[in-house]
Order: sequence, then structure tokens, then C-alpha cells
Amino acid sequence: MPIISQFYGIIIRMYFKDTQQHYLEHIHVQYNEYDAVYSIRNSEILEGKMHKSNIN
Repeated sequence: MPIISQFYGIIIRMYFKDTQQHYLEHIHVQYNEYDAVYSIRNSEILEGKMHKSNIN
């Protein structure tokens, strides 16, 4: 999965046409042991968890 951004230890990745598991446009976010999938449309977490201080 290609990295589209990396800052403060947060890694953001995106697949092109990744619609088999998540049917909305989304990004994958990693920070230390946390891993979450966010909807691009409304920033809702579709799967996983993220440390609270890194959400906003």
C-alpha cells in the first residue's frame, strides 16, 4: 500500500480502487500500535482504533 503522507510518526496510506472490504472512499492510518481506517467523506472511523490525542 503506497504511503501518501508521513508526519509525527503517523503514516497515511491509500489503495487505488480498494472497495472489496470497505465500500466508501477511505484511507488507512497507522500510529505506533494503532491502526484505523477512516472514511474520506466524513472522517468516520470504519475499522480499528486510533489514540484519542491524534484524531483531531
